[in-house]
Amino acid sequence: MDFNNLKIFRKKFGYTQDQIAEKVGVSRQAVAKWEKGETLPDIDNIIALADIYGVTIDSLVRNVAAYRGPTPEKQYMFGVVRLNEKSEITLPEKCKKVFGLSVGDTLLMLGDEERGIALIKIDEI
Repeated sequence: MDFNNLKIFRKKFGYTQDQIAEKVGVSRQAVAKWEKGETLPDIDNIIALADIYGVTIDSLVRNVAAYRGPTPEKQYMFGVVRLNEKSEITLPEKCKKVFGLSVGDTLLMLGDEERGIALIKIDEI
């Protein structure tokens, strides 16, 4: 588990340890110990934290270097994907559902060296 993520997400969303403790139903000291890596939150608390921040459990517990802060409404962080040996990626199920993507859809791929890659669903070419 990447303990640094707990602090990063808390600070990015502007919460204090006291506020997170109250939302999760634990003491501020428990939150401080999680962030220092002295103890681990149990699975129920991890789920609660992921819900508070609107992220997947995977995003919360893994090192997600691409995280840039809370996402505005109608913007998502679907998690991490990896290129396979053919340089292909598999889109997360939630991503496909949110954008109504299915096999055979055409996607336009855009790139910006500073901001990254974007995929846009387009009608038939």
